[in-house]
Amino acid sequence: MLHGIDGSVRTLCLDLDTSKARKTVVDDDAQHLGGLLRTAGLAYVEDESPSGGRHLYVPLQEPITAAEARQLVEALGHRAISLDPSPHQNVVHGCIRVPGSAHKSGGHQRLITPFTDAYGILTRRNPASSVANLRTALAPELHRLEQQRRTQARAEAATADVQTIARGSDAASSGNESPLRRTARTGLYDTSRYASDSEARMAVLTHFAACHWSLEQVRTGMAGQYAGLAALYGAKAERLLPLEWAKAQAYTATWTPAKIPTQRTGKKTAHKYDTSPTSLTGGSPTTAPQQGLQLSQSSIHQLVNDLENVLYASLDSQLMERGREGIHLRFLLRAVLAYMRTMETNILDVGCRTFALALGKSHATIARLLPVLEQTSAGLLTRIDRGRGKNADTYAVQLPEQFQQLARELTWRKGKIHAVRPVFRVLGDVSALAYEAIERGHRSPTTADLTRSTGISRRALTDHLAGMEALGMIRRHHGRWEIVATTNLAQLADRLGATEDREAQLTRYRKERAAWHAWLDRHLTPQLDEHELYDAEADEYWQPPIGDEYEHQRALWNAA
Repeated sequence: MLHGIDGSVRTLCLDLDTSKARKTVVDDDAQHLGGLLRTAGLAYVEDESPSGGRHLYVPLQEPITAAEARQLVEALGHRAISLDPSPHQNVVHGCIRVPGSAHKSGGHQRLITPFTDAYGILTRRNPASSVANLRTALAPELHRLEQQRRTQARAEAATADVQTIARGSDAASSGNESPLRRTARTGLYDTSRYASDSEARMAVLTHFAACHWSLEQVRTGMAGQYAGLAALYGAKAERLLPLEWAKAQAYTATWTPAKIPTQRTGKKTAHKYDTSPTSLTGGSPTTAPQQGLQLSQSSIHQLVNDLENVLYASLDSQLMERGREGIHLRFLLRAVLAYMRTMETNILDVGCRTFALALGKSHATIARLLPVLEQTSAGLLTRIDRGRGKNADTYAVQLPEQFQQLARELTWRKGKIHAVRPVFRVLGDVSALAYEAIERGHRSPTTADLTRSTGISRRALTDHLAGMEALGMIRRHHGRWEIVATTNLAQLADRLGATEDREAQLTRYRKERAAWHAWLDRHLTPQLDEHELYDAEADEYWQPPIGDEYEHQRALWNAA
């Protein structure tokens, strides 16, 4: 049994189960978790079951509560897909099969750690300082669990349904995960759908190719969270991966919107919620209003540089006065400039869902904010064409005359302008503003400097700065905040669950857009009546040629 009479835990038990992932994934997870524990200063005892599973035992000098133990194990579960947190999720019946125990499939648990070393580890046990180091290393995962708990609590409070029981962390972490992503993580797949490992990994590669991944991204994922895909290859990955990736890319290159399934039988998907004609997507077909507004590529980049200076020097302070809506508008304007630089044009026909994906918000919110931004941008953003059918509203971006003198006086800054980076989908807009202010500052700012530049209250700013400091994104040095350059924001987004959230939103929008396009094709395509296909009064018999042509053919016939 893992819990004492008072519910306390003296030993953390990590159960790596082959029912949750392939044995190679289990072995990789055991090695990865072992390295994480050793880095935190925690010694552990390891054993192996006849089925290929692993157990890691972490004895503690000071007992911790069942809730703390569950929190740590669930956080470790986000780092190792094969980790089963259920033994620590049940205070009454949580148990583990210890070394030497008989296994239900035959054989016994085999101790991997040398016996004398295991005896010393279980005798001395691990100090509380090492457990604190582990908490620091798992800060992103612990933050993710806390956000999931709060979201679930709000959902339960809204529904007022006491029978809505909290789901386990494994379900929470994979509820929005596609089956192919889970196959890539665990190496397990539906044998009724895929007959062999080859078919399963080709399905995974096709999924990644459809998501516009590169071969290097696939290789990086196989060395990290997608170890299950590496397990499907075994030792043949180096030889087969480039060949199969080329096949997957060639296959997805032939896809057309007509081949993408738009709806299931018996279900209507075109008019659910706010996905009907009120919100349009795509590009505008009208080119007349755009004539004379297009600029060269070099002029576009210079214009974006000027607009960035105007944004940070003037517009930001004006939008601060609009409260929470002003924060959304500031990031929406950043997204406009980011797309403008990427697409190298000042004529943008970007849909609401595309902006929503870049900002981590609902497309309905973007549809409400765009007209407000047009009114408050002082002529910087102007709509020049309305969206129709598959096309979005078209906007022209230009430098208003009242800002031209300001733009000439300011020096262009280095650095890339961002909308909302994936990691801030979890941390929030306040954290994004604070991080941007630290990143783009001429010198390391103090908390008071950040309060003035962002327009956020000091109390709210302090909480968000402390959260980012705990995640290792920033640090405080002599009272000033600095960016920790060694922290990879993309990897941090993966650990916080922001990447999965973005992928789920992208998948949802693709389905909604395909359903909307299918509805347009069914209802707006001209339908031909029967009389347009067949004219009963038309002469269908053969008429002989006239004049000399008839005489010539008659002579040929007589000769024959």
